[in-house]
Order: sequence, then structure tokens, then C-alpha cells
Amino acid sequence: MNLYKFLITIVLLIFTSSCSQDEKKYFHIKKSNLNEELTSNDTLEIEFSSNRFNKIDEIKCTFQDLDYTFKESLVKIPLSDIKLGKWTLNVQISAEDHTEKQSKEVQILNHQRPIIYSYEIIDEFPHDSKAYTQGLEFYGDTLYESTGQYGQSSLRKLHLESGEVLQQINLSKQYFGEGLTILNNQIFQLTWREGVGFIYDLQSFERIDEFEYTTGNEGWGLCNDGELIYKSDGSEKIWIINPTSLSVVSHIQPTTHKGKSSRLNELEWVDGKIYANTYQKEGVAIINPTNGAVEGIIDLRGLKDQVKQHKKLDVLNGIAYHKNAQRLFVTGKNWNKLFEIKIIKK
Repeated sequence: MNLYKFLITIVLLIFTSSCSQDEKKYFHIKKSNLNEELTSNDTLEIEFSSNRFNKIDEIKCTFQDLDYTFKESLVKIPLSDIKLGKWTLNVQISAEDHTEKQSKEVQILNHQRPIIYSYEIIDEFPHDSKAYTQGLEFYGDTLYESTGQYGQSSLRKLHLESGEVLQQINLSKQYFGEGLTILNNQIFQLTWREGVGFIYDLQSFERIDEFEYTTGNEGWGLCNDGELIYKSDGSEKIWIINPTSLSVVSHIQPTTHKGKSSRLNELEWVDGKIYANTYQKEGVAIINPTNGAVEGIIDLRGLKDQVKQHKKLDVLNGIAYHKNAQRLFVTGKNWNKLFEIKIIKK
């Protein structure tokens, strides 16, 4: 029995030693700026060295679906055209007959502070104080709204000047309505925790299809740029979706000079930027849809004080932009007013 245990121990030691050799790393970082606060104005630099090989033949990198090849030990990637946020850099290092893979986390911040804006009220319009606004968008001159709460969720077509509901369908009681957007004569509407969205015919409001969320467990806000749909889910990401396949194409991570932004809610496409209000905050972030940079913040404090105060009054939520007239509107959950505002740089 003792001899048997001895032989088993020897075999295990040999196996462990073999595994250790297989897992041994022959390349390590000699120096880098990974631990620095990298911004979109910087260049990522990582120099590798080896404790076994005299020379590194090649380094292949994949970063945000972009491929790079370096014929030396130094990796240099300019960050000016790279998305902001936290991403994984995958590296494959080759020397002689040996190839080794490594991965590194890289965080990139915006190189400048967001511009702070205030506002001026241009006009006020009636708004249903029973509407728990979750999505708001113009299509032509007509305003469309998605409302929430279980048993009260709806899709509505509104008359801007009077606030009159021209057309409405109600969601089943098991659904909590969220953001909406209109593209290709179809209305896309999210639900909150049910993991499903609905597609309606723009004219009849007939439900013609539905879709499940492939990423992000919740539905919060929607907007579109005329070709792609942008979806928020309360996380640090905004998902970019193909409107035909409804599959995720990519994502951005809204980021300031200090870090990533989260809890972005209702979205609106405004002259090439994404306007997004932060849940339970009296402000709107202006986001670059290409790299995720938070370029501006609209301070809307005091606007809620201008509406009728009641027990069910809730937070700012609802941004709509009339593209042709270049008019910007905002409202909130259970607000009795819809405001047209002008943005003013502080």
C-alpha cells in the first residue's frame, strides 16, 4: 500500500510539473502606461520582453474588433479613434516557434470635461398628468409617447398644442412599457423587465411583430439615427441594434473625463448626438454616438417645480426633438406640462 501511494504521488508531481511548464509565461510587460489615466488624446503603449527569447518576432493585437500587427516588442495604439470606456486588449506574441496569448484591461476616458448647459423655457403645452412617460418622439409634426406602469402602459399618438390623445393602444397588464422609437414606418417599443419589445404599424398601431433582448436584461430607452437603433438598459452601455435583424451590432460606453456613466434612461437623437437623461437626475447627457464621449450636460434643475405638484409626480423623463423645426421638448413622469426649451451654454 505504501509503495502504491508513493507511485501515485510521483505521477501527480510529474503531471503538475508538466502543467506548470505548459502554463508558464515567457513574455511579460517591461513597461506600459496601462495604469495611467488614459484619454482619447493619448497613445496606448506596452513594451513586452522575454525571459527565454532574445527577440520578439511579432505581436498581434485585437482591440475593439480592430486588428494590429507589430514587428517589434512595442505596442503603440493611438486612442483618438477608439471607443471610450473599459475594453479588453487581446495580444498574441510570437518568438521563434513559440506563441503566447495574453489579455489586458484598458480604460479610456474622455480628454475633456463635458460642457455644461442651462435652459430657457420657450413655451409650455398640456400633458396628461396620468401619463408615466417612458418614451417620447416626433415623427414629422406628430408626437408619439410610450407610457409605463403595470396595468397602465400604453402607446399614444398626441396633438402637440392641445395634448389631446389622438390614438392609443394599451399593453397587457403583464407588461411595463418603456422607450420607443420610429423607423421605416414602424414603431419600436420596449418593455422593462419582460425582456421583449413590440413592433407596430405606424398608421394603424397594429402590432406586427415582437423581439427579445439578446443583450441587457432590461429595456429602458430607444432612439435611432435613421439607420440603426440605440437602446439603453440602465447599465453603463448603450447597445446599437440592426433594425431588420434586431441583433446587436456593437455598443458604446458613455464616458466623461472621470469615468463611465450609468442609469441612462430615455434617449433622443438630436443633430448627430444622443441626448439621454439619467434616471432620477435632473439633467440630460449629450453623447457622441461614435466613441461614447459625454460631450455636454444640460442642467434642467428647477423645471420640475414648474408643473403641478401632486403625490404621483415623478422624475424628468421624456425628450423629443422636432428635426425640421429644430425644436426641443422635455417632460416627465406624471407631469401636466410639456416644455419647449432652448439650450444655453453656461
